[in-house]
Amino acid sequence: MTRPAAIVTGGARGIGLACAEALADAGFDILVADLADQAPANLAANITARAAKFAYIRCDIANLESHADLVDTAMRAFGRIGCLVNNAGIGAVVRGDLLDLKPDNFDRALGINLRGTVFLSQAVAKAMLRQPGDHAKSIITITSVSAEMASPERSEYCMSKAGLSMWVKNLALRLASENIGVFELRPGIIRTDMTAGVTAKYDALIEGGLVPAKRWGEASDIGAMVAALAAGRLGFSTGSIINVDGALSVPRL
Repeated sequence: MTRPAAIVTGGARGIGLACAEALADAGFDILVADLADQAPANLAANITARAAKFAYIRCDIANLESHADLVDTAMRAFGRIGCLVNNAGIGAVVRGDLLDLKPDNFDRALGINLRGTVFLSQAVAKAMLRQPGDHAKSIITITSVSAEMASPERSEYCMSKAGLSMWVKNLALRLASENIGVFELRPGIIRTDMTAGVTAKYDALIEGGLVPAKRWGEASDIGAMVAALAAGRLGFSTGSIINVDGALSVPRL
């Protein structure tokens, strides 16, 4: 058990997959938790080609009863948990006037993005605290620039990410003395399946200067930062918010 192990929720595609790949390249064994009954074709081969062990579990993080099985699966597969990447989440169910926001859509976004992530983090943190040794441990939560920047047409998404940001702060305070680094990553406009339907809109906005870096973010940009944080060299920065957005969120005149 010399290699660390990481859990990546929503790790079968997009940002989650990029995080799993980057962590595997950095020497982590990987448990991917996602909604499909079985791991997507080639996912196991993709991770094991990086000299990492691979495990998969179907898990809907909104179902709190599934969290114990996820933790148990990781412990059986790898013997310990060095990193949790909270990536699983959904966008607004329906984009539109916030005065038309439906309670069911609000509940779905908050149930997955906030409630599910909070209690999975709690379960994994407890497992980490039971582990002997002083190896690096981290809980890295993917939020969004929408934790700070409002979008009235998808207000429930913004609220879920803002709430998650406050959870990260509280969790960082609780775990700081336990040598568990807790971090929040805020992606900006990232090229994924979630943004595929608004590609033309954001192409125009980026061309018009919305993103100072003048390009889309890529999932690999997030994966690289996750791997750096999980390595444990930035542990004294626990509680930090790291923007991965090409300076999109920097206030300017």
